[in-house]
Parts: sequence; structure tokens; C-alpha cells
Amino acid sequence: MKIVIMAGGKGTRFWPRSVEAKPKQFLKLTSEQETMLQQTYRRFRRFLPAEDVLLVVGKHYLPLVKDQLPELTDEQIIVEPAQRDTAPCTALTAYHFLRKKMDEVLVITPSDQYIPDEHALMEALYAGAQEAEKDGHVVTLGIVPTRPETGYGYIESQDQGFMVDGKEIKPVKSFIEKPDVHKAQQLIKNPNVYWNSGIFIWKPSTIEYYMRIHQPDLWNSITKRYGQLSEEYALLPKISIDYAILEKVDRILTIPVSFIWDDVGAWTSLERIFQADPEGNIVQGDIAAEQAYDNILYVENQRAAVIGVRDLIVVSTPDGLLICHKSEEQSIKQMIARMESMESNKGGNET
Repeated sequence: MKIVIMAGGKGTRFWPRSVEAKPKQFLKLTSEQETMLQQTYRRFRRFLPAEDVLLVVGKHYLPLVKDQLPELTDEQIIVEPAQRDTAPCTALTAYHFLRKKMDEVLVITPSDQYIPDEHALMEALYAGAQEAEKDGHVVTLGIVPTRPETGYGYIESQDQGFMVDGKEIKPVKSFIEKPDVHKAQQLIKNPNVYWNSGIFIWKPSTIEYYMRIHQPDLWNSITKRYGQLSEEYALLPKISIDYAILEKVDRILTIPVSFIWDDVGAWTSLERIFQADPEGNIVQGDIAAEQAYDNILYVENQRAAVIGVRDLIVVSTPDGLLICHKSEEQSIKQMIARMESMESNKGGNET
């Protein structure tokens, strides 16, 4: 079993702390000692040798990777020529191994998840790897939900499953897109519904098999131009592996797990990781707060005063200022996209 850590996302929901030049996986969001990438890498290195823990990362982030994980060898890094979504990234990873005549089970995982119980995670991954050895089988971890979360996708499984090394494995019935609040409330009442962890276990040959069926153009673009992908890769569609492959496949299994897990996808994630002050505030930086309740406050390189507000996200960094009601945090990504579009149009008009 090999671990492949995807470290190429933008993390725009953590703007302005996470920016394109240094997105959230390279930040110390959940620890004062280590960045999220460092935490993820060391999580797996505690159980596996270095040659079995790899990164796939965009070439523009290589300096950050080398700085934060200087012990990595070139053989541990798969370079993505441009920033695409998880389907091109997964296809590139699979072909990286297949061209070397390697078909060992891969655990493809994000670089920015919070999973404190490492032993429980590895037990589930080892059980999943056994099942993923079988031809055509894809295994994912399904997180038992603890709240009606609108920021995650969901997985619905069949009622009955089977046991592998003490872990229940259940066939997947369907993948469910990120729901609204009402639908999320209904989903978590179903004992066969789980959060989609984004952690997938399958062999390179299995990835190839499904790519040839469901995404032949994408697969052919990568395999026929491998080593000369710098321009063509940037033209590949930005498509997630869920939408490109997994929603179309009928041999997908899930392992329900109930350990603490968070994808740290937005600012309110910090409320589930850090202890709030007596007024319910998460405070990071030189901040004075009075009559302020249940806020997330982060300031860099300056003093700040917050008075008489509730349920806000207030973030100030050299890259920008964010003031957002917590109920609107899922709109941050769209807002940043609009700001970037406006800036781009402004630049175009000036020329």
C-alpha cells in the first residue's frame, strides 16, 4: 500500500489567510508547530517507509514543498504541470505508477484534513487496501456524520455489508452532492449515509480501467503526452474524480468510520478543533474583544479591537480583510472568484 497526498488545492474558503501563492495546506491552521501538509505527511510516515508516502503537487508549489518537507526525495514527488481538479490529478498519478510497471494499491488522500486518531485511520486503510486488491474495486472511507453539514458531499450505502479485519465494508448506493440545510438534516437521519471523506483506495490499473471507460479523452491526453504535458495538461477539464468516475461506477465500497475527522474546509472548522474563550470566540492574534460572542477572529501584524458583534468571521492579513457572517462562509469561494474576475477585467481595460 502506498499513500499519495494531493497537495495542489487553492483553499479559497480560508481567504485571506490562504491565497494562491500559499494555500491552506502550507499553513499552520490546526497546529502551532506544523503546517497541514507536514502533519499529513508525518501522519503516514509514522506507519510506512518514506518510499511508500508520495506527494502529487503543482510545479509552482515545489519550492514550498521543498522548504516544508526537505527530507522528500524526487522519487516521492509527482509533479502536476498545472492546477486542475482531482480527476486529472488521479489519472496522472495512476499513469506515473503504471509506466513503471507498478500496480500496488494506492490511498489517494487530501493534504489538509484533521484526523487526530491516526491508528484508527490506518486500521481502516489497511482493511480497505485488502478489498481494493480485487479487480475493479474502489474503496472509500465514509465518515459517520455528527451534524447536518452543508459543506461536505455525502455517500449512501446499502444496508448490508461484510467484515474485513473487524471493519464493516458496505457497497455504495450513491454519491450525494453538497446539500442545503434542510436536505442535510434529512440525510443524517439515515443510518446508511456518511460524509464523503475524499479518501479513495484503489489500484492504478483500476483507475486506468475506469478512465478508459468514462474519461477516455482525459486518459489518452495524459498517457500519450506524458513527459511533455506542460501545455496540454493546462487544457484538461477541471473535473472532480467523484463526478468523472466514481458516480458512474457500480463496484464502489465504503468503510464507515466514526473517528474525529474534519476536512478543514472553511473558517468555522476551527471551532471544532480549538477551544473557544468563555464568550465563544476563537481568537488568534493581538485582538481585544468586548461584548463579542461566538466570533472567529484572526489578525496578523497589527492590533485589533472588536466590540459588540456576534457570529462573525473577521480576518485581517497583508493579503486582505474578510468580514463575513458565519452563516455565509460557503459564499467566500464565489466572492473571491468575483473579486479575481473584477481585477482581471480591470487589468484588461487598462491595457
